[in-house]
Amino acid sequence: MSKGITKRSEDYSAWYNELVKKADLAENSDVRGCMVIKPYGFAIWEKMQAEIDRMFKATGHSNAYFPLFIPKSYLSKEADHVEGFAKECAVVTHYRLKNAEDGSGVVVDPDAKLEEELIVRPTSETVIWSSYKKWIQSYRDLPILLNQWANVVRWEMRTRIFLRTSEFLWQEGHTAHATKEEAEAETIQMMNVYAEFAENFMAVPVIKGIKSESERFAGADETYCIEALMQDGKALQAGTSHFLGQNFAKAFDVKFLNKENKEELVWGTSWGVSTRLMGALIMAHSDDHGLVLPPKLAPIQVVIVPIYKGDEQFAAVSAKANEIKKALEAVGVSVKYDNRDTYKPGFKFADWEMKGVPVRLALGARDLENGTVEMARRDVVDPNNRNAGKKVVNFDEVVAEVQATLEDMQQGIYKKALDFRTEKTTKVDTYEEFKQVLDEKGGFVLAHWDGTADTEDKIKNETKATIRCIPLDDEAETGQCIYSGQPSARRVLFARAY
Repeated sequence: MSKGITKRSEDYSAWYNELVKKADLAENSDVRGCMVIKPYGFAIWEKMQAEIDRMFKATGHSNAYFPLFIPKSYLSKEADHVEGFAKECAVVTHYRLKNAEDGSGVVVDPDAKLEEELIVRPTSETVIWSSYKKWIQSYRDLPILLNQWANVVRWEMRTRIFLRTSEFLWQEGHTAHATKEEAEAETIQMMNVYAEFAENFMAVPVIKGIKSESERFAGADETYCIEALMQDGKALQAGTSHFLGQNFAKAFDVKFLNKENKEELVWGTSWGVSTRLMGALIMAHSDDHGLVLPPKLAPIQVVIVPIYKGDEQFAAVSAKANEIKKALEAVGVSVKYDNRDTYKPGFKFADWEMKGVPVRLALGARDLENGTVEMARRDVVDPNNRNAGKKVVNFDEVVAEVQATLEDMQQGIYKKALDFRTEKTTKVDTYEEFKQVLDEKGGFVLAHWDGTADTEDKIKNETKATIRCIPLDDEAETGQCIYSGQPSARRVLFARAY
């Protein structure tokens, strides 16, 4: 044990669950499979949300909101879509409760049965395309570039906070276009937006690719994705962007008059990321001492901890601490002055370390005399060296030092994750080698596949590894499928995944 959490090397799952709790990010709800996101965890999600929303608006998208409830008949209009989500749907059948006649409690009023059952949205393609039918008549009405921030419900059997919950928060973009080319360009653009956010803000390197047909979104012609690697060697799908073709336009009869005054079906896309990104952020960077946050997404980038004896020292230290705080905030750094008098400095150090605050400044009476402050960075922690990651900084250099350190940490955290992914990415040419790498090394495995769903299913059933994507950046390379021996035009990315 280290500071109250299990070591990653001992039990990665326990480490993750304990860290989520100890860092005060979230907790399990009394409702099975649901979570309560606590203020500190939600503050991180808000930072993510703000950056992603800014990127959406920079690419011409607007936010809207659509109903939580979807008529059951809507879902059944697109056959692949209903088949893909049917097992996860929560269904509303009645609209009123009443007291049981035998006094046993509240029961459903049988007289209050809905004329048509409602689905609690697992995703919003159907309800949104029903609106698009009303909104679109002419090419002048296109494109429609909408996004909504919402919650969705997918009745998961096995749940884990942030990674897979019955209710979660997300954004879902839904766009409508006049041409196939526009829709395909939109799909790729949004995959790139997700990749840029993951790498530049989350400091998580990702591989961009296309899903195999069996892993494709239900109702899509093509699914683009970004795949990330966690520290336990498992993959995590971090975002998806779907080219819907004309499937939902056909299902909801969404047509428009083109410039030649001819009627055509609309082309569509949808794309989304969720609070699963919180899980990715935790698992990609954190250590045995707690959360490690990239500075760009840390709600608190700097914490100042006073060290003092008596009210007189506290007043003097506080005056300087608040001066430093104000100077840092003036250059856009978020700062917390932890002046709680109910906890000792050692407790505060451990508390903020667990919560992943990037930079800690310790300021005491002796520091005031010397005109210095002790600065410690969160990404360097060594229990065998109490001075690791620490340095003494003059007062007049604090702002510049903090800014430089935050930038260095952002880049360093990304490089560490990228180096890990590189080390954990292996090319294999035989099925025996494939299984050995999965069992002994883990990570991403690049291997040849014959392109058939039958081979894909057999590999999945025998090894629990799935095709994460067909990488977009890899060059074509002919070879033989590791399982069937049939010809293969390129390697695909396999991994065991969350």
